[in-house]
Formats: sequence, structure tokens, C-alpha cells
Amino acid sequence: MYDKPCPFCNPENIVLSNDLAFAIFDIYPVNQGHLLIIPKRNVSDFFDTKNEEREAINQLLEQGKTLLEERYSPDGYNIGINCGETAGQTIFHVHVHLIPRYKGDMENPRGGVRGVIPEKRIY
Repeated sequence: MYDKPCPFCNPENIVLSNDLAFAIFDIYPVNQGHLLIIPKRNVSDFFDTKNEEREAINQLLEQGKTLLEERYSPDGYNIGINCGETAGQTIFHVHVHLIPRYKGDMENPRGGVRGVIPEKRIY
């Protein structure tokens, strides 16, 4: 597991927030504008979040999309959550990736999030 202090428990550079969640730009972005939506309560797995937290996250996903459209004009989005080490989670405080996508950012985007297992992306 993660043995350093949680980087999401004392966030800096918050760009959006509500009572139960906040959004920051990813410091290792996949694309320009990559946002992380994070509940304020330190909970490691999305499936352990409360309904109110999920609603707060969804509100910020919508607000984040509006922000990204105004700043970067992306052509599409990927939304993803890693739940557990086997799924690639490295920080065990829930965070939802809102990744803007741009035409030409990869040769063939078909399969989208299925690319977590590259040989299964194209079908």
C-alpha cells in the first residue's frame, strides 16, 4: 500500500469544490486539463463512498467538464476510477479521473477505457 502521507488530504491548488469533494489538476496529466475529483473524506475505495459523496463527485464532474470546455475545448472525455492495487490504484484515497481527449491525441482511440488491458482495446 501507500506508505507516504496522503497527497489528497491537504490539497493545494483546488480548482473546484463543494461541501464533500474537490477537484485539482493531475500533476502527472494524461492530457492537458486532466482533472481529479476527490472526496474530502479519506476513503480508499469508490465502493465505500456514501451516496452523498457520489452526488458531490458527480456535481464536480459536470462543473469540471464545463471548466475544461471553456479552457481547452476538448473533443471528448474519459472518466475513470481505479479501485484496488490490481486495478492500478496507487493512492488509496478515492479519486476520479476526468481526462479530456483531443482529436489526434492517439492514432486510434477505439476502445477508450478498455485500453487498461491493451490487447483488449480494439475489438
